[in-house]
Amino acid sequence: MGNRLSRISTRTGDDGTTGLGDGTRVPKDHLRIHALGEVDELNSLLGVLLTEPLPEDVAALLTEIQHDLFDMGGELCIPGYTMLREAHVLRLDEALARYNAALPPLKEFILPGGARVAAMTHLARTVARRAERAVVTLAADEAVNEPVRQYLNRLSDLLFVLGRHLNRVAGGSDVLWRHDRGITPDSDES
Repeated sequence: MGNRLSRISTRTGDDGTTGLGDGTRVPKDHLRIHALGEVDELNSLLGVLLTEPLPEDVAALLTEIQHDLFDMGGELCIPGYTMLREAHVLRLDEALARYNAALPPLKEFILPGGARVAAMTHLARTVARRAERAVVTLAADEAVNEPVRQYLNRLSDLLFVLGRHLNRVAGGSDVLWRHDRGITPDSDES
């Protein structure tokens, strides 16, 4: 890996650029930096989620995911460098199948909510989708390791399922979207 920072305020970014792990400098609004920032935000949000009371298995899974996201950030920071492999994606697939198997089938759309920890998990899901969009945008211009995109896609699915799981752990259930709330698209409110 690259150099470890011993000094945080280097002032080298005062001109609107930042250094990549390979030593090149790019504008701070570069697509690569945007994708890296989205992954960093997702990792930080998982850190907040981990401060909540969680079942041990979920906390262990989210901690492992944080490490994977940090590796992903390293990969995005160093063009051409790869850390994530298909095995990382398969691990998410296995967790997704395990948690989903215990849930009742969805027959309606659900709203992000319920228990605080479930709502926070749904928020993390939306940030994972945003990170995925940023990586897809980057991949349209530059080479991106395929497992990075796959990982973010699976992670958002897993976070959706974990949100449902955590609502049940908290003694609740999914918050169902009600399509028949008494307001029709043709009604005139004036």
